[in-house]
This record gives sequence, structure tokens and C-alpha cells, in this order.
Amino acid sequence: MKISWTPTQAQRLIELDATDLTLAKTFEDKSSREKTYQALEKSLVMTQRQHLAKFQTTHGRPELCQLESRLAQILTQAGFAQVTTPIIMSRGLLNKMSIDAKHPLNSQIFWIQDDKCLRPMLAPHLYYLLVDLLRVWERPVRIFEIGPCFRKESKGAKHAGEFTMLNLVEMGTPEKTRKERIQDLGSRVATAAGVKNFHFETVTSEVYGDTIDIVAGKDDLEIASAAMGPHPLDRPWKINESWIGLGFGLERLLMASHQSRNLARFCRSLAYLDGIRLNI
Repeated sequence: MKISWTPTQAQRLIELDATDLTLAKTFEDKSSREKTYQALEKSLVMTQRQHLAKFQTTHGRPELCQLESRLAQILTQAGFAQVTTPIIMSRGLLNKMSIDAKHPLNSQIFWIQDDKCLRPMLAPHLYYLLVDLLRVWERPVRIFEIGPCFRKESKGAKHAGEFTMLNLVEMGTPEKTRKERIQDLGSRVATAAGVKNFHFETVTSEVYGDTIDIVAGKDDLEIASAAMGPHPLDRPWKINESWIGLGFGLERLLMASHQSRNLARFCRSLAYLDGIRLNI
């Protein structure tokens, strides 16, 4: 009976960006596995050292930072205005999103005071800004924000406690063209991130109800979720018009573009730099 990598070996190989084919290898016995592992780890470490040297001497900016800049440029050229809002969010704004003590998302929130938390999403602050912008700007009103969000996610290859979101919203989109507009903007962002194989599907969300998600790769990794209005969540803000909104996880976009198994490679980290494991 053939054997596979040990869990420790497999984890180390994933950290060193081994291919799926390498991770699927099997062996006749432990001796051949250990010999192969030692040679393979040495080779992968050498490759990672080369990548790290190239990072220092060429671009010097992590892909996550480059992607933020690229997406901001694409969206501003498409008529969107970039906004920046606080990382600390009030409980009252979450309540307006129907996220109260009984909501499933409540247990994932990092509370720093009774009425303050690290924002788990960008949408409440964007709603807050839109109340004023819709008074003074002509339609369509297009804004976006890129920034960190925080959730007590269960540990896993597709989740992180700190992650980077891009949220864009267009107010005044004609109702009959909302789905087409979501697909247009979603495709622009995914393509700009280098994601090649993606598609749209309708799912149910804990906050927005029915949403249109963008999923990518053979594992159907969710890289974005889109909603449209008028929506019941608009009522506390006294907003009543047609709109579309999309939220992207930037680390997931990078994970999908690299066809990687390891989200941690692309997150803000002390263990990785630009996707390169540092304990090499």
C-alpha cells in the first residue's frame, strides 16, 4: 500500500508553494518518502530564496499592495470615487445592517468596547457616506473603498482574521441592467487581478439574502459577492433607489490568480513577504 506525505511535510510543502502534482505524490515506503522530501524541500527553499532576492532588487512592493493600486486606478478611470473610512465601527451602524446580538456574524466580531468594534465589513460606513453624497452628487453616484476588515474566522486555508476588502457601489443603476452591470464590473476586477477561470452564481448570504457570487477555480473559491437594491437594508438609511454593490476579498483574488491552496501567503503577515515563506 502506497503512502503519502505526513501532515507536517504536506503543510511545509504548501508553505513553500509546492504544486498540486507534488502534493499528490505517493511512495512505496517511508525511506523513499523521506529521501524525496529532503531533496524537494531543499529545492523549494532555494527557489523561495531567489524570489525573495528578486523582491528586494526589483519591484519591492507586495502583490497585495500592487493589486490595491491597480484596482484603484481601474475604478477611478471607470468613474468611481475612492473613499476612506474608519477601521473602528460603532455597534449602531451594525444594527442598521440587521447585525444584532442574535445574528450569526455577531460571534465573529472583534469588539474593543461595548459599542465599538474592528469593522467586519465596509458596507455600513459606505451607507453612511451615501446618505450625504446622494444629496449633493448627480446620479449615478459611484464610490469604492479598499481596506482591512476583521473577523474571528475559523482557521483554514480559505479564511483569515484580518483581510482586505474592496467594496464598490453604484447608485442609480437602471433596474433592468443591474445584473449585467454586476457581471461587467465583476469581470473587470477579476480580470485585472489575473483571475482567468471564474463564473457567477446565485447564493444566499447571512446579511443580504440572495446575492450573486463570483467563484473561481476548480474548488469554486468565492472571490466576491454582489447585491442589488432597492433592498430592505436600505430602509434605516432612508435610501430608496436602484443600485448595485460588489465586495471582493483581495487576498482571495490573489489566491485564485495563483491557483494556490494557501490564503496566508497573500495576507498581511509576519511569516510571509509577498507570498514567500520567511523561515527558509
